[in-house]
Amino acid sequence: MNTIDNKTVAEVVAENIKTAHIFKKFGIDFCCGGGITIEKACQKKNLDFSQIKEELLNVDEAPKAYNYNSWNLDFLIDHIINVHHSYVKESIPLILQYSNRVAEVHGHHFTEVIEINKLFNEVANELYSHLQKEENVLFPYIKKLLHIKNEEQPLSLPPFGNINNPIAMMESEHESVGDIFKEIARLTNNYTPPQEACNTFRALYSKLDEFEQDLHQHIHLENNILHPKAKQLEKDLLVN
Repeated sequence: MNTIDNKTVAEVVAENIKTAHIFKKFGIDFCCGGGITIEKACQKKNLDFSQIKEELLNVDEAPKAYNYNSWNLDFLIDHIINVHHSYVKESIPLILQYSNRVAEVHGHHFTEVIEINKLFNEVANELYSHLQKEENVLFPYIKKLLHIKNEEQPLSLPPFGNINNPIAMMESEHESVGDIFKEIARLTNNYTPPQEACNTFRALYSKLDEFEQDLHQHIHLENNILHPKAKQLEKDLLVN
């Protein structure tokens, strides 16, 4: 997308459905009212055109590759919270808006979107609770282990026993959400909207696809890097 100065909102969304999420964030109608230029839409909403233009032009910017395995655990935890937890918290309300609307308008013809809406509501409820447990229980405990190691203090186990207990719960919940998304992927035909789908319908499938990809990375960082290293850290401290 080289230039968008003279394009309508609808034209930009037609070229790249991911731009719909930016318009939605700023309250710009990209569906029925998308026949005006982006600059005009910004003027109507009293929005900064240059800011929105920059976000639209960078919508496909690839994330950098990092060597997560080399990071200190406290830095990795902060990354998970600031990147993945923030993404989940920002994306859930947007997807629910899309999903509720699509189920209401198109559910009579595409009955699968009613089930998709129900399943994503389950995901939302489970993840809100899940993130709280990580941020209030597991992550602070791992940071406490790091502090004890650095200060060479003795370790006393917390009320939940050793770290295997909360980790087992978190990984079970990861699996549960992952299974729900497998069913969502099946119902959406791997996020392929019907040929006649409107922009909101297409935006829903695009955002669900993006959400699942982020979820896979999020779970990988915890299950395969953070959790094994945290278990080993606690084990080493208990031996010493």
